[in-house]
Amino acid sequence: MAAAATSVVAIAFVSAGAPARAAGTASGGPEAPFLSENDQAMTRMMDGMSIKPSGDVDRDFVAMMIPHHQGAIDMAQAELRYGHNEQLRRIAQEIIVEQQQEITAMRLALGQPLPPSAPAPDQGQAPSRAAPSQPMSIMTTPMPMRMNQETK
Repeated sequence: MAAAATSVVAIAFVSAGAPARAAGTASGGPEAPFLSENDQAMTRMMDGMSIKPSGDVDRDFVAMMIPHHQGAIDMAQAELRYGHNEQLRRIAQEIIVEQQQEITAMRLALGQPLPPSAPAPDQGQAPSRAAPSQPMSIMTTPMPMRMNQETK
């Protein structure tokens, strides 16, 4: 269910957001690095989801869903680099953890090997104003996340 909802959001973002992204990037405004990075993430996601059917529905599902989930991770990382709203930044962190866990679960369900673990990007750094040339490495091992804790 969550994957279907995420697909609808991604499709809506691609179709409705494309002119806004292009205009924001072309204008060179303060949002341009974020929009550029998001556009790159969406392009990688859509390219990755275009697969040649293998004849195995389960493998094809996973082959399409992993790039979809990675796209969500990449967009959430862009929010962490450029966004300022703390509530949205927390949601972005949750998206990263949840999508990584789902990628791991899908790979395990098919008996696929997991990629080697990599350190999570340092979200404590000031946002970089230049979009990275390569996607950031992410941690592929599920991380427990404490939810609904009150801050003091």
